[in-house]
Amino acid sequence: MADAAALTQTLVKCPSVTPIEAGTLTIVSEFLSARGFTIERLDSGEVCNLYARRGTSSPHLCFLGHTDVVPPGDITRWTVDPFAGEIRDGKLIGRGVVDMKGAIGAYLAAVDAYLQKDEFKGSLSLLLTTDEEGPAVGGIQQVVAQFKARGEKIDACIVGEPTNVEKVGDTVKVGRRGSLNATVTVLGKAGHVGYPHLANNPINPLLRYLQDLVSTPLDAGMAHFDASHLEVTSIDVANPTRNVIPSEISAKFNIRFNPTQTQGSLTQYLHNKAEEVGLNQGEFTYTLQTQSSGDAFLCEDEALQRLVCDAVLATTGMTPTLSTSGGTSDARFMKDLCPVIEFGLVSATAHQVDEHIAVDEIHRLKAVYEEILRRFFGTEL
Repeated sequence: MADAAALTQTLVKCPSVTPIEAGTLTIVSEFLSARGFTIERLDSGEVCNLYARRGTSSPHLCFLGHTDVVPPGDITRWTVDPFAGEIRDGKLIGRGVVDMKGAIGAYLAAVDAYLQKDEFKGSLSLLLTTDEEGPAVGGIQQVVAQFKARGEKIDACIVGEPTNVEKVGDTVKVGRRGSLNATVTVLGKAGHVGYPHLANNPINPLLRYLQDLVSTPLDAGMAHFDASHLEVTSIDVANPTRNVIPSEISAKFNIRFNPTQTQGSLTQYLHNKAEEVGLNQGEFTYTLQTQSSGDAFLCEDEALQRLVCDAVLATTGMTPTLSTSGGTSDARFMKDLCPVIEFGLVSATAHQVDEHIAVDEIHRLKAVYEEILRRFFGTEL
């Protein structure tokens, strides 16, 4: 049977920084085609997308993942080559091992083990992209659009993002918060600090605006979701002097929000607050730019939630917490096709120097994935 850790090592050795494929999809294609999967490439420009499917009928379970990784940064800070796939003290170290090549290796090994033991009726597929850590425009977003256009039917999806906090089995992601980036710019009138009555300092109304935003709750949260939260990330005046009142100031902030909010409702809220504090009064004017990377969502398929949680309990002895914490993932696109659950490795070292995971945890995840397959296709032992 295939070894999950060895498969992960092979993938880690490919320097697949977004959107470079670096051989990862070739490795997966060859592995799955040898096991009866039909391979399809759905590339978009420099972004590579792989869809591998075995079977043509329902039920259809899809595993979603990405082989692209964030850059390793200053490699002199690493204790090993970030793309060597080295194992030290029982831990596999390398860029992307947690996010999320370890999950891909575990899933491939789970599929191999499952197919050797069980006959199943339905369809099993794997969908991978090289554009999750980047703009995410040419990846799963456009693949989902293609699937919709051609009527591709998927009944459920498991995403291999690192979801666990301390040990594989402690957390299952049943949704994600939305994320809205905003930039507000206030224009006033420049002048000498000694003659403030001849100028209009845009700093003052912007500070009132930001204070109002951070001190006013957006909502009270909801089941599985904390209250939406706004965090100011930058304030820029670009004023090199101390005796000049600037004519312009801008600020950037991010809102992580639950399903009680949308990009539209939050954008309108930000405009309303701007009017309240006077960003558009007298000689002041403002502009507001917003960009959402996805609305919040919750998997409401309780049967799928129970299946995954029961598989985790049966394999690890742990009852996982249902969570929606963390950043965004490609689940925000896939949820438009089918119910989506996320479950992968421990996220603690993702994107860090010496990103690593215990080899035993990779094998533990493989066992959970295999149990999910048995339960989904009704072949549990």
